[in-house]
Amino acid sequence: MRHREVRELMTREVVTVARDATFKDIVRTLGEHDVSAVAVTDTVGRPLGVISEGDLLPKPADQGDWFGSLPRPEPWESNKAAGTSAEELMSAPPVCARPEWTVAEAARLMESQRVKRLLVVDESDVLVGIVTRGDLLRIFLRDDAAIRHEIYGEVLARTLRLDPASVSVDVTDGRVTLHGVVRFRSLVPVVERLCRTVDGVVRVDAHLAWETDDTGMGP
Repeated sequence: MRHREVRELMTREVVTVARDATFKDIVRTLGEHDVSAVAVTDTVGRPLGVISEGDLLPKPADQGDWFGSLPRPEPWESNKAAGTSAEELMSAPPVCARPEWTVAEAARLMESQRVKRLLVVDESDVLVGIVTRGDLLRIFLRDDAAIRHEIYGEVLARTLRLDPASVSVDVTDGRVTLHGVVRFRSLVPVVERLCRTVDGVVRVDAHLAWETDDTGMGP
């Protein structure tokens, strides 16, 4: 089965700043390009870090009055508030992905690192794109007919060598419902699992019977 790769979903024109860019330069760049984050790169285009609006927010927050009910800033917030250059303000090292990664691989890294975006680098670690959470979620906009076609052609016929006529596939808003009969009981969870890996599938409900119970599990 073919899974969508990061290169198909990423934005190739990445807004960047140099490591010596000033606070005002960064704010101006964000506004001019209508983005919420910029990459900090060296002179050959390798990413050094990322500066998001969240990295800049401690600066105006630090100008407030910390007496009263407001909590005092954390040390990292104070450090960010004191920063004046991109090198001081950026979150580093950057969390990066490769163009050939699948959406699932990128999503797992994004979730484990708790970041909203990944910088995409080539084999020389040069920046070639950026992918966001919203980009990865675009796979769920796949047409139901395309999902159904892939399940019939790739999962049932090509991968599992099943007679497509033995299993019916209905797809509605990414929710897959399977009905039919397979030869062995052990195939049921395999069919269900492979259908879940198809890009754009939200849920799988398998109502499958079997001709032979090869699991020894009983009724």
